[in-house]
Amino acid sequence: MVQSRKIIHIDMDAFFASVEQRDNPELRGKPVAVGHDGGRGVVSTASYEARRYGVRSAMPMARAHKLCPDLIVVPGRHDVYKSVSRQVHAIFHDYTDIIEPLSIDEAFLDVTENKKGMALAVDIAGEIRCRIREELHLTASAGVSYNKFLAKIASDFRKPDGITVIHPDCALDFISGLKISDFWGVGPKTADRMHYMGIFTGRDLQKCSLRHLTEVFGKMGRMYYDFARGIDMRPVETEYVRKSVGCEHTFSCDIHKSSAIIIELYHTVLELVQRIDKARFEGRTLTLKVKFADFTQITRSITLNKMLHSKDDILPAAKRLLHEVEYSPARPIRLIGLSVSNPSVEAEMHKADWVEGFLEFDGYL
Repeated sequence: MVQSRKIIHIDMDAFFASVEQRDNPELRGKPVAVGHDGGRGVVSTASYEARRYGVRSAMPMARAHKLCPDLIVVPGRHDVYKSVSRQVHAIFHDYTDIIEPLSIDEAFLDVTENKKGMALAVDIAGEIRCRIREELHLTASAGVSYNKFLAKIASDFRKPDGITVIHPDCALDFISGLKISDFWGVGPKTADRMHYMGIFTGRDLQKCSLRHLTEVFGKMGRMYYDFARGIDMRPVETEYVRKSVGCEHTFSCDIHKSSAIIIELYHTVLELVQRIDKARFEGRTLTLKVKFADFTQITRSITLNKMLHSKDDILPAAKRLLHEVEYSPARPIRLIGLSVSNPSVEAEMHKADWVEGFLEFDGYL
């Protein structure tokens, strides 16, 4: 028998842009994008005023300006964002120490047993949101449920500045009405594949057998099968286990000459080696990412029988992967990225196992 948990997912609303609007009153109520306002700049975060025009994160800044001619672009201040994130986490720690950061602006909290002795997770989520608003003058959205999958889905449901509770008794009905593209872990390519299979909603996914999903999606098929049934046994992990280290470079101009591409690859390898050393990371798999001028991209990977640490380990493998990429004057490259993954056996041992079981729901949300 597995005891049900009380999980909260907190997601800061348009975090970088909201911090800029908070610190500069002249930006409030105006469309703001945080990022580099240059030829190859991209939007890091867009305010909700900008999002009404269709401006989104990771969008080229040039396109953002076309969609929103009055867009105000502000350079990022990452030291400030990190400082505010620490303040947010200090609030979290007043309620629980079982916190799993997903990024600088979102985290899971397990409040099944909390420092305040509060019975309802929704009350804790509400109190945290009020404190963020009053102490930091920012807003956050929260999702509350009995597992991470549903809490994450719930936090996106009423953004910005909203709170959503998915009670166990309502979970299956809630899931059945979700668009498949709203499922955590379903990206655009997977969504397209599911649409081809006739899966458009959670209800459609619930009708699929485990065998069929694993035949099509492999190990991920099991996850989709469980998610459709409201099952997610992953604990909130307080100790982060790094799965990969990577870096990427967007060029000031598209390139197609082999000599220029090799030089850029070399510099990317050097940066990757520095990051691996700083993170004290070990991995066996090298992945090359290439984005072309038309924004299409491909990846190529190779797994070696040794750990990848140095330039001498990585550069030959990177060149080998690059040799598999077709580029030309008609198909130049705008970005190259490299990452090392597949960590050591010692790191793998710390990963949480998925466990199936029956859930008891008593005195829950």
